[in-house]
Amino acid sequence: MNRQAIVVTGANSGIGLRCCEELLAAGHLVFALDRDLDAVSAIAGGAGEMVTIRCDLLAEAQVAEAFATVARRVDRLDGLVCSAGVLRTGRLVEMSVADFDLVFGVNTRGAWLCAKAATDLLTRSGDEATSGRIVMVASIAAIRPKIDGGAYAASKAALAQLTKVLAVELAALGIRVNAVAPATVDTPMIRSAAKDGSGYKPSGLSPIGRIAEPGDIVSVIRFLLAPESDYVNGVLLPVDAGTSAAFVG
Repeated sequence: MNRQAIVVTGANSGIGLRCCEELLAAGHLVFALDRDLDAVSAIAGGAGEMVTIRCDLLAEAQVAEAFATVARRVDRLDGLVCSAGVLRTGRLVEMSVADFDLVFGVNTRGAWLCAKAATDLLTRSGDEATSGRIVMVASIAAIRPKIDGGAYAASKAALAQLTKVLAVELAALGIRVNAVAPATVDTPMIRSAAKDGSGYKPSGLSPIGRIAEPGDIVSVIRFLLAPESDYVNGVLLPVDAGTSAAFVG
């Protein structure tokens, strides 16, 4: 794969952090966006180059400025990975408006703002049939929601629908838009939610006997960024080892 310029949101933790590590090791130019940058700034080595940009996805002006910073560095992007996400647990009728708005603000609105801001950079001119790629990190909760995680599931279901519509709207520009839908992944967000006392329970072990590591998800994200996925568009792809395929009795 040739050197690519790729933006990753939620870069400081979990799937986003692992994505930055792998893309950097593969020699790509990575623009790492997050409110906090300590972990991603500490990534050492790699054949590529990383540019960290502090950005709160809840702030439209910060998103616009982040992509303006990217545009000052490159003429075009090859990829956008929307990995930023937050989880607030609890029964829907007991959840605060602030928590509900936060979940949708980051998980759905934030990804939409980034896709809007990135479209011009992802669109190539000339004879190239395929422009850049957008990969959304949704969740298996968009397919199989659970109690105590209703707001999160709803935000990821909305993200899945945005992915499908964006895929069709941007197809004429050569941009491919897809989403991955992980089940339980061993990330700080999930570990914290499992201990917060709300009663929320992660999906647990998959049918193959383990939960996912961030690298399991990133390998699929990298496929969706690669030329081999050129005819894949508008897909919500479960990366869950069969967790959503059937209930285990």
